[in-house]
This record gives sequence, C-alpha cells and structure tokens, in this order.
Amino acid sequence: MSLFGPARSPGWPVELADGPVLLRPYRRSDAAAWSEVRRANRAWLAPWESSLPGGWDEMNSPAAFRWVHRDQQRSAREGEGMPFAVCLREGDRDRLVGHINVGSIVRRALCSGYVGYWVDARVAGRGVIPTALALAVDHAFGPGGLHRVEINIRPENKPSRRVVEKLGFREESYHVRYMHIDGAWRDHIGYAMTSEEIAAEGGLLARWHRIRANA
Repeated sequence: MSLFGPARSPGWPVELADGPVLLRPYRRSDAAAWSEVRRANRAWLAPWESSLPGGWDEMNSPAAFRWVHRDQQRSAREGEGMPFAVCLREGDRDRLVGHINVGSIVRRALCSGYVGYWVDARVAGRGVIPTALALAVDHAFGPGGLHRVEINIRPENKPSRRVVEKLGFREESYHVRYMHIDGAWRDHIGYAMTSEEIAAEGGLLARWHRIRANA
C-alpha cells in the first residue's frame, strides 16, 4: 500500500482552490520562489516565527528549502501534516505568496491538528490567508478526517488574530511562555474550532464568502 493511502494520510496529496487562491503541495522547483518571498519578508515574519538556529538569510536560502521540503514530505507521508504552498493564480502561472500547514496531527480518539500560516506582506489584506485557512480547514474536516483544529498566536500579532477571529475561531486558552520566538519564550493565545461548529453553515469557506459579501 502506498504511504499516501487512506491508512496513513487521508486526503493527501491534494490541490485546493477558490478564485485566484490555490493551495498545493510544495515542489522541489519552489526553492527559489520560496527563498525570495521569505528573505523579502524578514521584518514582517521574523517577530512571529520560532527561533532559528542560524541567520535569516541562511535558514531561508534555496539550499535550506531542500531540507524543509524533505521534512514536509516525510510529515505528509506519515499522516502527521498537510503542508501547502499558498499561491495566487496570475494568468498561466502560480505565484507563491505564503504557506499553511495542518500539522501535529493526532488520529484515533483525538482527530486533531494545529494550523500555522504566513503570507507575503505584499499581498496582505487581500483575503488570501483567510481564504487559504478556510480551504485548509474544510479539507481537514472533510477528506482529512479531523474533528478539531487549533491555532496558537502571539497576543501582539494583531493581523493574524484578526484572521482567525473574523472566521469565527473560538478563543479558549492562554499559553504562558508557550514557544521560543524571536529570541525569547513568548505567550500565545489558543484558538480552536470543531467540525460541528461550521457544519450547519456548509463549511468555513462558505462562512468566509458570506462574511466578505456582507462587509
């Protein structure tokens, strides 16, 4: 049986799309684009990401991407993660503008995972990440077989908190000194959602469409 079979990683690999927003598995050929976006967004991303063992340029180089890609592939094969490149479809090309991952997946009686994401500051405010998050969560609750997803965000990260709050994630916890980020142990606010909370609305993407239509 393939490691991508239903026993190991249900719902993976897959591409998901809504309008110009495309979620797809990473490719080895993404190295240069990933590195350019990451390096260009150092000031935007570094305050919110886990502390790196080396310098920003080194850890976000095309060579570093090869290690990142191998780790993503392993996680997906083992059914522990669903890592997506977030792209904008522009004519006949897909422009890599971010990342979203449903990770730390636990099956059996829990059926839960944690979601993390980032986006290129040059496309922030255009609804890319809320759309990507809605696509990923709907897929996780459907073919992905999960019942619950959690997102942990630093209290100071207001743009990221706005994303989950506008989509209706429930604030349910405060984690003191939760993760080592930007040189220190940082508190995080825990948000969560279960499949039952959006089932009656036709899913999170349908909720997001209604929110945008009424804005």
